[in-house]
Amino acid sequence: MKFKKYFYFAVIIIFLGISVVFLVKNSREVKLVENSVINKIQYVEIGGQKVKVELARTSEEQEQGLSGRKSLGDDEGMLFIFEKPSKYSFWMPKMNFPIDIIWLDENLHIVFIKKNATPESYPGVFTPTSDSLYVLEVESDFSQKNNLKVGDLVQFLP
Repeated sequence: MKFKKYFYFAVIIIFLGISVVFLVKNSREVKLVENSVINKIQYVEIGGQKVKVELARTSEEQEQGLSGRKSLGDDEGMLFIFEKPSKYSFWMPKMNFPIDIIWLDENLHIVFIKKNATPESYPGVFTPTSDSLYVLEVESDFSQKNNLKVGDLVQFLP
């Protein structure tokens, strides 16, 4: 009787171990798929508009952002891609023009918009009210021209 009890216990432990290994392996594969898709992003479709984006993935690229540039085209932007959702703050050091800053969650919904962030706002900081995984910087007034609002869905395109 004791043998059966230990046998069933061992089977359950082995099953749980295999399940954990399977889940860890699959979560890594999903992350790799996400990264391969992210590396191919060239455009963001938002508010019915297609915006050509430059990716800011590394901390150096994110720190530099659009600082020092003279302008940004009507259909251009910068997409910041972070490792995990959080309340990422932005500021405007060495900026030469105003922008709209749009925070997106992991499901690509807009969670916060800072309209018309001006260079004069520095050293002020803009922080969303919700966690985000992506941040899109576009020309000032883009959000208003395209009637963007919290909850709108965005698409990443190759």
